[in-house]
Amino acid sequence: MRFSLFVHMERWDESVSHQECFENLTELALIAEAGGFSTVWIGEHHSMEYTISPSPMPQLAYLAAKTSKIRLGAGTIIAPFWNPLRVAGECALLDVISNGRAEVGLARGAYQFEFDRLMGGMPAVDGGKHLRELVPAVRALWEGDYAHDGEVWQFPTSTSVPKPIQKPTPPMWIAARDISSHEFAVANGCNVMVTPLMKGDEEVEDLARKFDSAVESNPGVPRPDLMVLRHTHVHPEDEPDGWRRPAEGINKFYRTFDAWFGNKSTPTNGFLEPSPEEKFAERPEFTPESLHKTAMIGTPEEIIERLRKYEALGVTEFSVWSDNTLTHEEKKRSLELFIQHVVPAFQEQPAAVSR
Repeated sequence: MRFSLFVHMERWDESVSHQECFENLTELALIAEAGGFSTVWIGEHHSMEYTISPSPMPQLAYLAAKTSKIRLGAGTIIAPFWNPLRVAGECALLDVISNGRAEVGLARGAYQFEFDRLMGGMPAVDGGKHLRELVPAVRALWEGDYAHDGEVWQFPTSTSVPKPIQKPTPPMWIAARDISSHEFAVANGCNVMVTPLMKGDEEVEDLARKFDSAVESNPGVPRPDLMVLRHTHVHPEDEPDGWRRPAEGINKFYRTFDAWFGNKSTPTNGFLEPSPEEKFAERPEFTPESLHKTAMIGTPEEIIERLRKYEALGVTEFSVWSDNTLTHEEKKRSLELFIQHVVPAFQEQPAAVSR
């Protein structure tokens, strides 16, 4: 199993500047590279201070110049908000800038708030048709001249300029939950990224079963990679209550997610108050005690034990989701503990030398 970092500029009030947020993101990415992480992932979100990323591309291009080994993942581009020509060209340019380190993640989108502002109120649940049309079109543009006459997009003969360095193409990933998304990803030669959100490891098992089923349904396709993205925080063995603050922080994150996802209130200058605690009185999965068990929170040994089970399910990449409302220093400390104590447990040991 390899490890990656999923990170955004995360801002909860105006005491921290946007510049400082980006400096913090950069520092975490550099720590991840030094610690042997395979990839840094940055997603796409609009007008939200709690996950700042109107486009992952400029951030990843900056990181390309600051790093030398770590792969650079757009995780994920929201398909309805892009034209295939833009996706193909910008991702190819990132691949050129980074000397072949681009990873391309795609999703249908989730926040109705964003669709109301970028897609004229189109239902977010209808974004799947954009995703299904986008993937083969982008691949064709990377290969050469291509004209497209689809349900969503139409354009005359065009091509991606520049072309990506990686051959045949940069790796493509699909954010999947239902079985049809898994089957589309596998059938189209894409890797799969999943997030169990606040559900327990039984959800990881269910998502892995859907992935395995999709692989079995496509016997002629090489088995893709499966990535699990999960809120993660490591605390030392000698801090038995070290789980509580990150669990409370993730509780605040999910209550904020609920407020944005619910789309019932108008934000003020990019900020939206978390949904109140009392709204979740009958939702035990939101409690810090439950999140202690479901999110990847614990001592190094506790986290290693759970990740072994993920590895046995066929998970090839675990992504440390760092957005959790905590301070930069707390995130940095957790990441360093993960690198120091968890990563070595999954590295291949050199073969013994016979004498």
